[in-house]
Amino acid sequence: MKGDLFSSRHMIRPATAPGMTVENTKCVRYTVDGEMLARQGAMIAYRGNMQFERKGQGVGGMLKRAVTGEGLPLMAVRGQGEAWFAHEAQNCFVVEVESGDEFTVNGRNVLCFDATLSYRIATVKGAGITGGGLFNSVFSGHGRLGLVCEGEPLVIPVSPQYPVHVDTDAIVGWTAGLTTSLHRSQSLGSMLRGGSGEAVQLMLQGEGHVVVRPSEATPQKAQQH
Repeated sequence: MKGDLFSSRHMIRPATAPGMTVENTKCVRYTVDGEMLARQGAMIAYRGNMQFERKGQGVGGMLKRAVTGEGLPLMAVRGQGEAWFAHEAQNCFVVEVESGDEFTVNGRNVLCFDATLSYRIATVKGAGITGGGLFNSVFSGHGRLGLVCEGEPLVIPVSPQYPVHVDTDAIVGWTAGLTTSLHRSQSLGSMLRGGSGEAVQLMLQGEGHVVVRPSEATPQKAQQH
């Protein structure tokens, strides 16, 4: 076969390392030798001897979605081979979590992760919030975490002198060392949303980085994630 479709740009190359790597901007490859975890429905292809098993629907088997508080079902992938993961052609990125560190991420942005990572559900306390900063998953341990993002993410440094305010519908995640609180702005809500309601932002303070996507989740989009 000839043609641009079969050029080296699209052709899969042999794996050069075990575990998780970015295949291209829209896809993550995972060379499996044992077990890893991924969001259900994210596997687009695989080769080798592998089994896919739904995780239970208890707290240990799902991540809380930031927009609705509902669960993001997970699946365990076991065996030996290669699998490719993607979600709605969103951009893919890999975060390396080191021992003693933590990375807090919105559940809708999780694609797959090493079984060596553990996670817990954390909440940003505050009444009346309907946006995307309420439920988040905190990853710790040592391993790689595959993320998806609509568009190119912004990574914004946070320092004690310069806290950052983020729209709760645009937050992707943040590093350890940051404290969070909800900040409401009546005037900003009137300007940006065209109404009289309050705008709610997540304020991050301390020393670290916050990751933001260049779009807000609409209610329809939020329900699909």
